[in-house]
Amino acid sequence: MRTWFLCKVKYAKENEQGLLKNISEQYLVDAVSFTEAEAILYDRLASQIRGDFQVTGISKSNIVDVFFYEDADIWHKCKISYMVADGESGKEKKVTQYMIVTANDVKEAYDRIQESLGNMLVSFRVPDIVESPIVEVFPFERDEVAEQLPEGNFRPVSEVKQSEEITQDEE
Repeated sequence: MRTWFLCKVKYAKENEQGLLKNISEQYLVDAVSFTEAEAILYDRLASQIRGDFQVTGISKSNIVDVFFYEDADIWHKCKISYMVADGESGKEKKVTQYMIVTANDVKEAYDRIQESLGNMLVSFRVPDIVESPIVEVFPFERDEVAEQLPEGNFRPVSEVKQSEEITQDEE
């Protein structure tokens, strides 16, 4: 399961009159820890923001899924609720989850979340959709991790364990 971190970044941005104005923006980062989320932000934003910037806050987000559509750049936070049966007691339990989707307006966000969740096996409701202050989302990208690894004789852990077991059996 992914862990999304909501990160706040503060920096000075030049406005139309050429004056510097301090602004704060929110980013959503898929990472395994707070440290990795901060490292991803510094890596990605260094090329986007001119001058210095500071990560002023990182917190775990309650967002469970992200749906990106290229034709829109406004993120909308959608509250999704559905009922599931408790395996032990058999009673129904209400589950509430939050997801974000890019859309130009709330109606389009509703349509897109309905389309994205159309394959769910249970019926769901969308009781709330609000425009989110999130500027950009940085999902986990496997290729970036591979690029960061130094060259070497790397093998999958399963192969290493297998060769250790063979060695132990021979002794």
